[in-house]
Amino acid sequence: MLDGPTEEFERAARLCGYRRIAGIDEAGRGPLAGPVVAAAVVLPTRCRLSGVDDSKQLSEGERDRLYATIFEQAAGVGVGSADVGEIDRLNILEATRLAMRRAIDQLAPSPDYLLIDAVTLPGIKIFVRPIIKGDSLSLSIAAASIIAKVTRDRLMAMYHDMFPQYDFLSHKGYCTTRHLQQLARHGPCSIHRRTFMPVQEAVIAEKKESVRQMSATLFEQ
Repeated sequence: MLDGPTEEFERAARLCGYRRIAGIDEAGRGPLAGPVVAAAVVLPTRCRLSGVDDSKQLSEGERDRLYATIFEQAAGVGVGSADVGEIDRLNILEATRLAMRRAIDQLAPSPDYLLIDAVTLPGIKIFVRPIIKGDSLSLSIAAASIIAKVTRDRLMAMYHDMFPQYDFLSHKGYCTTRHLQQLARHGPCSIHRRTFMPVQEAVIAEKKESVRQMSATLFEQ
């Protein structure tokens, strides 16, 4: 068996008569802040994408290089996202599905077959094949994982400039020790996911501190 993702799943779909096969993946389900981003990538037959792998297995430099290469060689690339308001309103799974549908909608012409990394898309009128660890097995899913990851990382770099006190550039909103320390110190900002437990705890702590300060002020009067 070859190391890394291959076109095995794409070839199997073509043998069944499908022609526009899109690999779908997301980035940002786990973080405490920022959007969830999905990408849909349609690759041409016998596409040569040396070095493409699950985005988590690649360095930032490798991802950036491959991001450009995928856009150059792909037959189609779509990107969609769901913001923090949608994540808190829908829950992270449904927001991820929403981002994926938006990514698919960006593809023209539309795909007729979807390979997705371990997520189902109820109600969509396209054949869907979920694949466990698909980003390490399917070339088009791996390509989508890179597009989604680089897109989201660049968005978080923009948010770092808006909210430098949280150091989003270093952790991209994930639940690191550094992020939790800054969250405890400054409280949540507008891109924090308030339905995620550590953020909920920071909101409660912030409210308690506000009440304590108000009580202290009243006592002094």
